[in-house]
Formats: sequence, structure tokens, C-alpha cells
Amino acid sequence: MLRSIDLGGIELQTFGLFFALNFLCWAAVVARRLKEIGKPVDWAYEILFVALIGGLVGARGYFLLQNWDDVKDDVFGNIFSGAGLIWYGGLVGGVVAVLIWAKWRRFLSLQLTDMAAIGLPLGYAIGRIGCQISGDGDYGKESSLPWAMGYPDGAVPTDPGVTVQPTPLYETLSMGLLAFVLWNLRDRFRPGVLFGFYLIGAGIERFLVEFARLNDEVVGFMTAAQVESLVMLLIGIVWLLVMRARNGGQLRKPDEPERKGRARGGRRPATA
Repeated sequence: MLRSIDLGGIELQTFGLFFALNFLCWAAVVARRLKEIGKPVDWAYEILFVALIGGLVGARGYFLLQNWDDVKDDVFGNIFSGAGLIWYGGLVGGVVAVLIWAKWRRFLSLQLTDMAAIGLPLGYAIGRIGCQISGDGDYGKESSLPWAMGYPDGAVPTDPGVTVQPTPLYETLSMGLLAFVLWNLRDRFRPGVLFGFYLIGAGIERFLVEFARLNDEVVGFMTAAQVESLVMLLIGIVWLLVMRARNGGQLRKPDEPERKGRARGGRRPATA
């Protein structure tokens, strides 16, 4: 395990470094997409800043709410303790912050949701690499599978000789694949559709990987993350139904020849 990285005498925590790379890669995707649709590329830096602030506030705030009994005696001290960030809280906080920015920039557009849909799984996949390398406790249950591994030198070490499921690797691979698929679909579907695909894909991914993780059940056999994943999945399905209804029952864009034919058919005849 590599809990920190020395860069020219500056020691950086591995998790923090990959957390930063998460946002930078997400911003790179947004910048590329802004250029493709003819919007100012500089907006990517603004989106990065507000998403980072909103994401940190949301992730930290949700952690405090989930662990209220442990932090209520010193809430202020725990806010700045530096420990505890929850993905779903960060997602909500980041989305709210970006929506506020979008209203200010007058860019409340479904194209913005699709940019997020591509960048979010990529950033998540990169962030999980940091979890894997640092051994921060996001690994799974004890296992004897051929690819199971131990984290004896991790930030949250496993016991010597104990091997567990490397769930950060599962999530890096699955979310990286989701980002790849969404990127290649970016021009094939109508605005807003990719965001629905992201919600469904990310919801399914986290619901399944939770079966290999150590989190406690809160509703029947489901952990809190699985309940949240089901909500995410449901929102994604409803979102796609709304997109389908507002586009006359179609999610895909017309094929190029069809679009050209419509354009020619829609032109007014020339007059002398």
C-alpha cells in the first residue's frame, strides 16, 4: 500500500491526490464537451471550482448526518477533522452547486447534465484507484477468491494474513467502462438522455458491489448505500421516461441522412 507520495520533498496523501485527479479529469471531459457544443471552454474551470466546493460540503455534511450520534458532542470540531466523506452526499452537493452556477451563467441546459453524466463515472473510477492504493478501508469482505488481497499496510489495515475483496478495483473497472460507453454515445442520443443512463448504470453498479462490502444492513438485507442506489436507479428510469415523453417517444437522435432530409424538406422554395 502507498499511503502517501513524495513529490520533490512534498508529501501528498494518496487519497487526496487521487481525489484531486478525480475533479481534474472530470473538468477535462467537461472542457472537451463545451468546445464541441460551441460554449466557452473557460467555463470548465468555473464548474470545477463550484463542483469541488459543493461536493466537499455535501460529502462531509452527509457523513456527519449518518454518524450524528458519534459527532453531536463536538460538531464544529468534527466538521474540520478531515475524516469522512460520502460519495452520495458529494454528488448531491456538487449538483446543487453546479445548478446555481448554471442559472447564473444562463446555461440551465440538458447538455450540462450530459456533460456531468460522462465526467462523473470517470472521476469516480479514478478516485477509487486512490482508495485501492492507500487502503483506506473501502475494501470488501474477507474472501479466499483468487484475486482477493490483503491491505496490511493500508490507512485502515487488514489483519496479517487476511485477504478481502478488492472492491475499489471492481468500482474502478465498472465505472471506467460506464464512462467509456457514455462518451461514445454522446452524439447519438437527445440532450438529457445520457444523464438518465448514468443514474441507472451508477445505481446498479453500487447496489451490486455493496454485496461484497462491509457496510451494515439498514433495511432488510440492504445497506444504506443500496437503498440510495435504488433511489438513484428509480430517478434514472423516471428521468428517461420524461425525456422520452418530451421528445415524442424518441430517445435517439435521428440518423444523419434523416436529419438532412428533414432539413431539405423544411426549406421554403426559392422565389424569383
